[in-house]
Formats: sequence, C-alpha cells, structure tokens
Amino acid sequence: MTSPDGLRLDIVNDDLKLYQYRDGLTFGTDALLLAAYVRGDADARAVEFGGGTGIVSLLLAVRNKVKTVLSLEAQKEYADLIEQNVALNGLQGRVTAVFGDLRDRDSVPGEGYDLVVTNPPYLPAGAGFPNQSDKKNAARRELRGGIVDFCRAAGEKLRTGGRFVCVYLPDRLPDLLSAMRGAGIEAKRLTVVSADPAALPSLVLVEGRRGGAPGMKMTRPLFLYTDGRHDTPSPELQSILDTGDFPAGFGDGTDPKEKGKNQ
Repeated sequence: MTSPDGLRLDIVNDDLKLYQYRDGLTFGTDALLLAAYVRGDADARAVEFGGGTGIVSLLLAVRNKVKTVLSLEAQKEYADLIEQNVALNGLQGRVTAVFGDLRDRDSVPGEGYDLVVTNPPYLPAGAGFPNQSDKKNAARRELRGGIVDFCRAAGEKLRTGGRFVCVYLPDRLPDLLSAMRGAGIEAKRLTVVSADPAALPSLVLVEGRRGGAPGMKMTRPLFLYTDGRHDTPSPELQSILDTGDFPAGFGDGTDPKEKGKNQ
C-alpha cells in the first residue's frame, strides 16, 4: 500500500494499520501503556482528548474496551488523519474524529460520558527548545490548553463515577493531581513507569473518578525492561504487549486480593 505524501504506513499493536506524519510525533510507549491502563467496559461511551493519530482510540475500540469513542483533536491535519486511520481499519461507527479545541465546551457533543482518556502535552508552552516541526511542537507543548484545561473539560463531560485516565510526566504529577481535584475528579489509582529497576521514573499513569471519595492506591512500579541494556522486555511489559492489559496486581480489579479495595 502506497502512503500519501508526508505520511508513512506502519503496522502496530493488534495488527492496526496506522498512517503517521513523517515530521510528527509517532506511536510510542506512552500511548501503548495508556490504552492498556484503561479498564475495559464494552458498553462505555468514551472521549479522547488530543487524539493525535487516533491510536489510543483505535486500540480501545479494537480491544472492545469501549463501545464508542470520540477522538478530539485541535490540529486539523491530525483530525483528518484520525479519519483516515479509522477508515483504514474499518472502525467507522466505533471511533469518530472530532476537530475542535477542548477549551470550547461545545467541541464534544453531550455529557455523561463513562470515560475520558488523554495523553496531553507534557511541557509548558515556553519550556525547553522548540521543535522545528510545528506538529511536534503542538503535541508536546501546552499551546492549546494546559493540564488544568484538560481536567476541567474531563470533569464537564464525565458522568458521576465516570473514569479519567491520563499518562503524564512524574515531575508534573502535583500539577495533574491538583487539576484533577479542582475538576471534581479524585485520583484512585497511580502507577509509575521506569525503563528498568535502576532508572528513575519516566512516566506516570493515573486513573481518577469524577465525584469519587478521597483515597488513592499506588500500585507497584512498572519496569519496562529487566536491565539497563533494554534488550529484554520485563514479564509485565511482555504481558501488556501480548494482552493489551496491565497484568493482575496493578490495581485493575482482576486480582482477587484487590476486589473491593479502593475501586
């Protein structure tokens, strides 16, 4: 299959076909882990904020973790790309691309959603050295809203008891938790991710509930590789790659010892 100009075609997890911009951000570990961290609910109506290529929404749909998902994207070229990737994988009716700014409450129709999932920009607008690619710049930096805006929008769209799932940087975790609580979303589960047992955390995954009671469970860490050479995936990462879910023991409710604890 020939890729359109400026795009490349990859086969990724779950045999999904994915067009990606050659000069844009590509599918990475953070998106893979985010989709795996979501607890499945085949009847769930979901929204993704910052859809990018649409990969997280596509994974949620093909794994039947949701019934439908609206993938909101503020860059028109990426919103169009999501539409292409949805059609490419035959997921029309399950995943819908929406072009709009999450700071506009009307960008996503309706309310009372069961799930909001997001891989938001990690960096403040003026942080670090800007990327030469405008697409990467907008994906990495808070040019169209910061974490407070993402959480506020999630709080507005979720039903009471609905879930918010986010991947973020550890050094900005206080900002995330503060923004969640300010939006009426209480953090319930948190997992830190490190490349290997000797490495500092590089990502954090958080699940919250709108209107939830205070009380958060911090799971054991997720190490992606067994050692610093990064040649061999850890058993936990291999399980995620094989099943599309975090293994038992990460607070997902699948471990009998966790039943009824802080769900």
